[in-house]
Amino acid sequence: MNTTQNNAVPLRARLKQRRDAQSSTDTSRGALLIRGRLFTWLASNRTRLLEAGKSAPQHIAAFWPLPGEPELQALLRQWAEEEGYQVSLPVVIGPNEPLEFRHWTPDTPMVTGTYGIQEPIGDPAPLPDIILVPTLGYTRQGDRIGYGKGYYDRTLADLQKRGHPFTSIGIAWATGDLSGENYTPAAHDVKLDSILTDKGWAVPAPVLA
Repeated sequence: MNTTQNNAVPLRARLKQRRDAQSSTDTSRGALLIRGRLFTWLASNRTRLLEAGKSAPQHIAAFWPLPGEPELQALLRQWAEEEGYQVSLPVVIGPNEPLEFRHWTPDTPMVTGTYGIQEPIGDPAPLPDIILVPTLGYTRQGDRIGYGKGYYDRTLADLQKRGHPFTSIGIAWATGDLSGENYTPAAHDVKLDSILTDKGWAVPAPVLA
């Protein structure tokens, strides 16, 4: 059947092939650039907000990368140990449930959870101010292709339903750009506020208010 869901299956396969075709040098350099841009973006926004007498974001919901995804671990350690942010990581609690975010520090014990993803053991974290979302494919309008299980769409939709303000940033390789692809988002897909790649901001960096 020619449906959005079925068409996304071969598209995901092509996106993974593009991602996996990158050299190890390019992925290492690209991950470093992503970490640097994220750090600079958050630091400049925090400084601006504090100078204006406003509260700055405190809780960052990140992700532990799967093989092939940009590695963020060094930045997460820096945020948690040196910058005083609360960092959390997602935990799958059910096949049709939103993700639960749990506290993470470099000393937090981890366990291999659903789909082979490392998950922290511990208490649930506060609702996040910023969510970093692993992104396989993207459009310049903020549409995202993940891995097809819908966890982040359910999570973002749940936070919106609860009226919780947050900023969502997709973390992707530039190879995931869907420009020129015949791609139509599904009805349940939730747009991201911004998307950052190894080549820069594919969707402009958000200004935190």
